[in-house]
Amino acid sequence: MSYTALKQMQEHNRNLFGSDAGPIQPERHYDSFDYGLKAMALKFLHTRCEGLGFDTEIAEKEASENSYQGASIKTGQIPYDMQMDINRLCLERELEKFIDSGSAEDAYTIYYCYLEMFFGHYGKSKKMVELLSEFEANGSSLLMKHRDHYSHSVYVFALGLAIYEGNGAYRKAFKQFYGFDPDETNQEEDHKAAYCFLEYWGLAALFHDIGYPFELPFEQILSYYEVEGKKRGKGIYLAYRDIDTIISLSVEAKAQFMKLYGKDFATIEEVLAHVTTNRLGYKYGFTEEYILKKIHDKPIDPNEFGYFMDHAYFSSIRLYQEIERSIGITRINEKHIDALTAILLHNSLFKFAISFYKDKDSKGPLPMDVHPLAYMLMLCDELQCWDRTAYGRNSRTELHPMAAEFDFRNDTIHAIYYFDKEEQEKIDDFKARYRQWEDNGEQGEAPRLKAYSDMAEKEQRFASDIEKIVDMKDILLAIVPNTKEADRKSKHMYLSSSSFMHLYDFAVALNARYNYQGAEKDVANQKLEQDFEELSLEYQLSNINQAKSFAKYLDEISCFYTDRPVDYEMVTVFIEEQMAVFARLEHERWIKEHLAMAWKQGDLYETVSLSQNMIERYGNETDARKALREQLRMHKLTMDGNPTTEEIFEHFEALPLEEKRKDYEPFNSMLKLIKKFDGLRIYKLD
Repeated sequence: MSYTALKQMQEHNRNLFGSDAGPIQPERHYDSFDYGLKAMALKFLHTRCEGLGFDTEIAEKEASENSYQGASIKTGQIPYDMQMDINRLCLERELEKFIDSGSAEDAYTIYYCYLEMFFGHYGKSKKMVELLSEFEANGSSLLMKHRDHYSHSVYVFALGLAIYEGNGAYRKAFKQFYGFDPDETNQEEDHKAAYCFLEYWGLAALFHDIGYPFELPFEQILSYYEVEGKKRGKGIYLAYRDIDTIISLSVEAKAQFMKLYGKDFATIEEVLAHVTTNRLGYKYGFTEEYILKKIHDKPIDPNEFGYFMDHAYFSSIRLYQEIERSIGITRINEKHIDALTAILLHNSLFKFAISFYKDKDSKGPLPMDVHPLAYMLMLCDELQCWDRTAYGRNSRTELHPMAAEFDFRNDTIHAIYYFDKEEQEKIDDFKARYRQWEDNGEQGEAPRLKAYSDMAEKEQRFASDIEKIVDMKDILLAIVPNTKEADRKSKHMYLSSSSFMHLYDFAVALNARYNYQGAEKDVANQKLEQDFEELSLEYQLSNINQAKSFAKYLDEISCFYTDRPVDYEMVTVFIEEQMAVFARLEHERWIKEHLAMAWKQGDLYETVSLSQNMIERYGNETDARKALREQLRMHKLTMDGNPTTEEIFEHFEALPLEEKRKDYEPFNSMLKLIKKFDGLRIYKLD
């Protein structure tokens, strides 16, 4: 049993209403004999994280007061622990979708789930999350070399979950480092360690590259001179000043870090230097003063680092500010700082200022038991080199893997990286040049074909570089390059496009369409957002996923949306035929969503007799029945089993007209609402 709160509610409901009552257990969307990336990452969430977020005190209070504190459509409809189970299921299902597609839109919902589950409020942090994607998409084409870091970070997150699930040595190192019983038979401790890993690994993995908006302008300036053939640094370059404005600690922060580390700090740089030295200093022989100077000089003296600006520095500093603002300084603990130091180390600080990994007298790779989060981040950051959008001018012409298959069984990472078969001519040319280089006695530099050659040549540069960075004695690494035909349909690309900064607003508008038809102009944006934020994560994601699907819906009627001015006729109203197309597609999405989230078909919540106690608890019979629907996770309009698209469309056509209208009448209301969020408009192609 993996979703215990759902099981407890099912037992409660069946005692009251009979054997047909729900909720049902969510289906496992992976094969227990599959050791691939998706299967292992989902297994971690489905099984190892059982009980994630449960609160014994809240459960006891609910029992004593005969009330619920969990939220569904409204607060108080379900038990708190049941909401936590549903939140975990949301993350599981969204991660599954992302691994299948790799799309930035599906990466977005992983960030959304994480922030809602561990920060408590996506809205407070949305600018931090969305800015990286927007900056990369719009500014990176000016660079010589640059590839996606938004979807990349979610792939890194998934890789870490899969490695944790598949590698007993790492689990043991992590548990011992953070004081958990390493005995695998101790299920309670095993679950607690998994919760801990999910929270702090998620923090390190998902946000390790949010500092790129600071590095990109630096690289843009250098690229301008690189186009002219000048060497790096032989021209104007950027350096940052007034760094104290973002690193100085408040009085409250100083007090908290004194409590945590017994030392007075003036800046977050000093905290990070202190913790980095505590974790790594004894093994690599450096002092706190040494590493503090290295950290401090990163933004202000890039000339001391080969004219490279370290995004990892800004990622850790920016994330610290976000954590403090979102959860409050008194809730920051040592593990938050470990995640920040992992981010600080992952790019160049460990490689070039601590281990000197390219030198003959290198001080050695990082062992997993010295800093487990940093170890995992550096390992996964190197492994995640597939399916990354190339933005830079040179990057777009290089050969990079488009897909990868993993096998994590037997404490091994076996990876097959696939390159586009259409690039076979480049690969054959490289192989011929490499054989000629071998036949000529291997004189001079070996031929290269980024990144294929790093995996295919006998030097195995890709794997050997990883082994220089992190100690792989407990994880066997086997890398194989291959080719196959590209599958570009998985990303579901449509003509519609907009800033990610609109996706949240779009979802808010979609939610509001059911409540404010005819009165859209009279409702303040703040009220619309407040209504949206009162929903549970499940219902928020439903609106977001509907917003993501809208590009598909518009494509079906030869329309598109964009936040850019275009010379097409703007759509100001949908005609009935267009709305009928939307309604059928939306019904399909809604059915599949409910099946994935373990809802069952039925109308028990409408027909069963309610106790007076339940009616009084919710104020009236109507609201009581709505709450019962959420407790049963039962809906009369959904379907059971695994229906085909055709069967779902037939189901839609059989619905009463009143129910059909619920799916299409609000779309014109939505058109009015999205105008409240500046910039997004809908156009038709013909």
